[in-house]
Amino acid sequence: MVSARRSFNGRLPVARLTRLTDALAAPDGTVTYDIEFGRDELGQAYLALQAQVELVLTCQRTLELFAMPVAIDTRLGLMTREEDEAGLPPGYEPLLLDSAEIRLAEVIEDELLLALPLIPVKPGLEESDFTWSTDPAQAEAPQRPNPFAALGGLKKG
Repeated sequence: MVSARRSFNGRLPVARLTRLTDALAAPDGTVTYDIEFGRDELGQAYLALQAQVELVLTCQRTLELFAMPVAIDTRLGLMTREEDEAGLPPGYEPLLLDSAEIRLAEVIEDELLLALPLIPVKPGLEESDFTWSTDPAQAEAPQRPNPFAALGGLKKG
């Protein structure tokens, strides 16, 4: 495919990407993708991937569902040995191949998994009014009445 500079485009239902659907709130949507194989001016074999989809996630702050648009535009350097990663040109991500066979749906799924946020938060809720601090001097101790204060009064009397 690299030598022939093959390209593919199409649509892939999110429901078919089982590892991805485990991380989603709903397996809705369709991934639109364009894939191109080739070799750059330095002779490096690559796979260029562009994909777009809206993924349904659960906001971890409000527990509401929301659709997060994901757009991927990446170039993966194809290699058979892990040692070759250091020789990749800038702007390439490594794609280690065990054999000459590539499962394009798995490559798309891997890139979508990498694009997911660690903690999904609905847009507009990223800012919080609460300020976190690790400085013990800034920690506010709650003012609660001492439950043993009544005993202190009995001791004096």
